Amino acid sequence: MRILLINPPNCGRSIPEERFGIESIKQIFRGEPLCLEVLAGNLRDHDVSILDLKADTRTFDKALSDFRPDMVGFTAVTCEANTVLKLARRTKEVCGAVVAVGGVHASNDPDFFNVYGSVDYVVAGLGKKSFQELVRDLEKGRDITSTSGVAKICHDKPISFEKHEYSREDLLDHVAPDYGLVAGYRDSYVLPTLGLTVGFVCTAFGCPFSCSFCSVGNLTGHRYLTHSADAVIRDISLLPDVPVIRLVDANSFGNPEGSNALCKAIQKSGMTKTFVADARADSVIADPGLFSMWKEIGLRTVIVGFEEVSNARLDQMQKQCTVEKNQEAIGLFHDIGLTVVGDFIVRHDYTPDDFNALEDFILENSVDLPMLSVLTPLPGTDIYKTMKNEIFITDLDYYTLTNAVVPTKMNEEDFYSRFSRMISSFHANGKV
Repeated sequence: MRILLINPPNCGRSIPEERFGIESIKQIFRGEPLCLEVLAGNLRDHDVSILDLKADTRTFDKALSDFRPDMVGFTAVTCEANTVLKLARRTKEVCGAVVAVGGVHASNDPDFFNVYGSVDYVVAGLGKKSFQELVRDLEKGRDITSTSGVAKICHDKPISFEKHEYSREDLLDHVAPDYGLVAGYRDSYVLPTLGLTVGFVCTAFGCPFSCSFCSVGNLTGHRYLTHSADAVIRDISLLPDVPVIRLVDANSFGNPEGSNALCKAIQKSGMTKTFVADARADSVIADPGLFSMWKEIGLRTVIVGFEEVSNARLDQMQKQCTVEKNQEAIGLFHDIGLTVVGDFIVRHDYTPDDFNALEDFILENSVDLPMLSVLTPLPGTDIYKTMKNEIFITDLDYYTLTNAVVPTKMNEEDFYSRFSRMISSFHANGKV
């Protein structure tokens, strides 16, 4: 089969810009669509191409005409869902290919794509294996009825999936991503502050935690699945000319024993890379020596979800951490010599005092690069369930994590002005 896998274009909208002329924070980094490279790596018996519309200047129609696919697969986060539905409809009009949609939004709100005449199949959760099975069944003309994680759209009733219990076998460690399919886009995947090309490598999938604002854990039923050290070394080796490796995991150090083994394997391999990885604050508190070892093999930057500067709000977020632990972690990371990128969530009910408290925490604790987002009740999260009745903006184009989709406590323009000023100030002085 001829299979075209598509990464949708940048398509989120901005309330600050549209309503108040406040320049929103643009995307500061464009990375490769690793999820599609992973799917493609498991389809090497087919003619597969990846179209990255975040980097490709061709028109969508021309891309379809050039490749003439039998099947088109889309991935989408929530703010891309509307655009993907439009592209799916256009796919049907241009070439009539079978259309499947996966990714975070499809996994957490599959019925959004239950649109007859646009989408044929929805793939939920970790789709490396199930998407291959979907392709196999389509090629053999079999009806898709029992493949777990795959559902055929039913325009007259809700989508349902056969239950699947995820395990390490679903990672298919022995199958590498097909990085070659984005070779033509590689120069677009750059870390702007350093001017260096970045490659994505996955060491784990899923998350055992249940933070109320996050839906990652739902993708694997809150199982934390780790790749073997050999598989990770193989994938890094497939990117020989890429100096910076971004480990794209919810928590790259969630399995300390595995992280220790991987660190030693990288050291033994002799490869020299700069690593950027996600970590929880409690991980470095539990084992600072692990991070010191990683620093020796090239770990430069850790991205840490601190989220809030109030213990009461951290408890509301089910973060299972405290402000005091976050402060301790920042100190440990700096002692080790690591740059700290801190993720913080600005609630819709922030007051000027809350903004001041957040800014004070960031400055007093010397967070190297603060990344601020607006609390957004995304489908599939616990806060979506509790805040659903408060949501007054339902257009998913605005679910970019920089728009308040529930009413703000402050005057709306004042809220966005303060939010924008803080981000501009931090980014002007930040580093990675």
